[in-house]
Amino acid sequence: MFPQSVIEQLDYYVYFLRDPTNKEVFYVGKGKGNRVFEHVACALADVTESDKLDRIRAIEKSNKSVEYFVLRHGLTERAAFEVEAAVIDFVGIPNLSNLQSGHYSTDFGIKTTEEVIAMYSAPPFATDEPVLLININKLFDREMTPIEIYDATRKKWVVGPRRNKAKYAVATYRGLTREVYIINEWYQIGDRWGFNGVRADEATRTSLRYKSVAGMSKRGAANPIRYVNC
Repeated sequence: MFPQSVIEQLDYYVYFLRDPTNKEVFYVGKGKGNRVFEHVACALADVTESDKLDRIRAIEKSNKSVEYFVLRHGLTERAAFEVEAAVIDFVGIPNLSNLQSGHYSTDFGIKTTEEVIAMYSAPPFATDEPVLLININKLFDREMTPIEIYDATRKKWVVGPRRNKAKYAVATYRGLTREVYIINEWYQIGDRWGFNGVRADEATRTSLRYKSVAGMSKRGAANPIRYVNC
């Protein structure tokens, strides 16, 4: 733990946890005080399962210790959020046990130059059709095939009865609509739902793809689903 004299000088900081067995960074976070140490304490005191906590328990069980690093300190809370998001984007959310990307990553996170141009020149998303916007930020890979994008979009989601009113499912990534599917039917997967469908016709895709959804959800919102006209 940090001594009190250190805590008072650190202010907000961004940290990461590293596995000593292979030197892999597996978690990035931001906080104040002794936040960096709390994950290990939680893993040892709690039986809750998660990728992060299970990784920590495996390290401790091997008689090794999680390695702690402070990447930047002396930050305001907003600056800490932005640094955290940038590091998560750079390392890649699939390589981490973080549950979601950092704050502001949808609007300002990593993008190709083409995506930056599209984002700032794209018209805002607007439609009279009943649509389900599905954020696939955590699942998206720039090398994905059309089938892989479809599979990432169609399952598995926590959605309520309003799902049945949606005609289209629109995949979004980094603030832009990417693909459009006609929803043919919903099916249950445990306590979640998936849909079967087909890619929409070209006219519909042209009208709904590469439109900006920036600002349609509250920053930092964890829910990947947004209903439009449903």
